Amino acid sequence: MALPGLIGRKLGMTQVYTAEGVLVPVTVIQAGPCTVIATRQRERDGYAAAQLGFGTAKPSRLQKAVQGQFKKAGTGAFTVLREFRLLGDEPPAVGAEVRVSEVFQPGEVVHVAGLSKGRGTAGVMKRHKFAGFPGSHGTHEYFRHGGSIGNRSYPGRIFKGKRMAGRYGAEWVTTRNLKVIAVRPEENLLLVRGAVPGARNGTVLIHKHAVEAREA
Repeated sequence: MALPGLIGRKLGMTQVYTAEGVLVPVTVIQAGPCTVIATRQRERDGYAAAQLGFGTAKPSRLQKAVQGQFKKAGTGAFTVLREFRLLGDEPPAVGAEVRVSEVFQPGEVVHVAGLSKGRGTAGVMKRHKFAGFPGSHGTHEYFRHGGSIGNRSYPGRIFKGKRMAGRYGAEWVTTRNLKVIAVRPEENLLLVRGAVPGARNGTVLIHKHAVEAREA
C-alpha cells in the first residue's frame, strides 16, 4: 500500500525475545485500524495524500463542520484526524480501512511522533540539564540556579532564547529510526524497539519517513 504511516495509541512497554533469542525492550502500539476520510489528488490539490481517522467519537460532541466531513465520507466519527503524504500518486478509496499489516513489516525502520509528558514548571537543572553550583566552598543558598544571564550596560537586555526555568514537556516530539520488532495483525499491534514519546494511551503517529504527518 502506498500509505507511509498510521495513527496509533501507545499502550506501554515490555520485553520480547527475537528469533535469535535476544531480549529487547519494545513499546507496544495499537496501530490502527484507520479509516480513509478524504484524499488529496495531485492534479486537483497539488500533492497526493490521504486523511486518516482513528478512535471512535460521538458525533454529537463534534463541531458541525467535522460532522459534515464524516457524513460526506460516509464513515463513522473519529477523535483523531491526520493527513499522510502518499508514496505514490494513487490514494486509497474513501471509506477504506487500513490495517497495520498493510503498512508495516518486521525489520523496517520507522519514526514515531507523540506529545511528550508534561512536567509543569521546571528549573534549569531539570529542564536544560544545567550542572548547578558547588555544594560547598562558600556557596550560600545558590545551588540549583542558572548563574549569570547577561551583561550590564551592553546589551542591556536578555537575548531571546536564553535557557531559563519555565514550562517543560507537553511538546510534539519525534523519535527516529526505531526498528519494528513484530507486527501482530490479529490484535492491531505494532512492537517497536525502544521508547516512544508520550504517556500510556497517548496518540502517536508512526511514519516510515522523516516527513512528518500533517495535522488535519
